[in-house]
Amino acid sequence: MKKYFKYIALILVGTVISCREEVQKPKVSYGASNKVSVAKTDSTQIEIADLPIQLEGTDYLIHPVGDLRVYERGSKARFGSSSVNDVSFTISNLGEYEITGYLQNLKFQKVDSDSIRPLSDKPVLILTATYLKTVADRTHNNVMVYTLTDSDTNKDGKIDTSDIKTLYLSDISGENFTKVSADLQELVDWSLIESKNRLYFRTIEDTNQNGQFDKNDVLHYNYIDLASKKWEVKNYKPI
Repeated sequence: MKKYFKYIALILVGTVISCREEVQKPKVSYGASNKVSVAKTDSTQIEIADLPIQLEGTDYLIHPVGDLRVYERGSKARFGSSSVNDVSFTISNLGEYEITGYLQNLKFQKVDSDSIRPLSDKPVLILTATYLKTVADRTHNNVMVYTLTDSDTNKDGKIDTSDIKTLYLSDISGENFTKVSADLQELVDWSLIESKNRLYFRTIEDTNQNGQFDKNDVLHYNYIDLASKKWEVKNYKPI
């Protein structure tokens, strides 16, 4: 019996060691060129939209668009073999001036119009969309900030959270959808300094090209003056 438990213990130790030695999936895969690749849309997914959202102080409805999500419970019917699934028809969550989720697009509609236009005409995965209400109140510039993935940077054939996260801006109408973080740089975080009407953000560059973002890579510090009509990214050096 003691030998039996000894063997079990050895198996468990070996499993832990093998898990620790497992190489983390890279966020960037480098080929002959370092160009980002755009994944094709998955035609097997069922696209749905949530009911429209009107953020306070705006004249636009926002329609979140994403894939229908089916969750497998893991339980089986008593006299059958098929799994029982739950279907969620809700694809987004609404906070104070922020929409979150795993969204394929956002569509914008002026309140006095029946016309609906998409934010992006290319495949993206939108994680957050934030309306900068305080900036709009101070400068009358109605700006939306997005964190999303826009390219298949690890080249696995799909755009998901395993790819590089980027930073975009647009007008509240969804127009002027503009990427402000550099290609192949991972967005670390962003922050609004209301007193200066500035959007500060950090990115990290995989300078050793090992496919990961770690302590050996370089952080870039940037800001954008949101009081200006032109979104110009400026670098600064706090260290």
